[in-house]
Amino acid sequence: MELSSFQIARDYFQLGYTHVIPLGYDHILFILGIFLLNSNLKSVIIQCSVFTLAHSITLGLTATGFIMPDSRIIEPMIAISILFVAIENIFHNKINAWRLIIIFFFGLIHGMGFANAIKDIGLSKTYFLGSLLFFNIGVEFGQITIILSAYLLIAKRFGKKEWYNKRIVYPVSSLIGCIALYWTIERIFFVS
Repeated sequence: MELSSFQIARDYFQLGYTHVIPLGYDHILFILGIFLLNSNLKSVIIQCSVFTLAHSITLGLTATGFIMPDSRIIEPMIAISILFVAIENIFHNKINAWRLIIIFFFGLIHGMGFANAIKDIGLSKTYFLGSLLFFNIGVEFGQITIILSAYLLIAKRFGKKEWYNKRIVYPVSSLIGCIALYWTIERIFFVS
């Protein structure tokens, strides 16, 4: 039985969303890393939208077979991108002008990682662009869920406190950085 366009859209939206929540630990940590440096909702959503645009490009190019990244290179680079954002949060107290460029670059890398994950499932051949679009919309909604949750649980209450960086940003970013460093080492030396 052939699925309707609506069913395909729903399935790929759900697939994109669940690829972030609850399955995308590295994606969740990257988004939290982006959030921590500046908890202004508009700024964080802009940064995450740039990230989504970038990973949509490489996901599309990889899903069509135009590029074929090696997961042995991409997976450690994804972990390094999380480590970079965590370190940036510790050593900078505001967003630098080049942050959107860095996030775009990291989005390109993460998109290739998404493509490796979606390769196992496949995209609908008759509804290729639609399934790709709805997968990305699901990912974006997953990111927005993370951002809004972090905002409501952390930033809304504590974001303006003078101790916010010292008690929240630095320790949480340090934890994210330690996890990312572990993943980097694991993905370089122990995953084939």
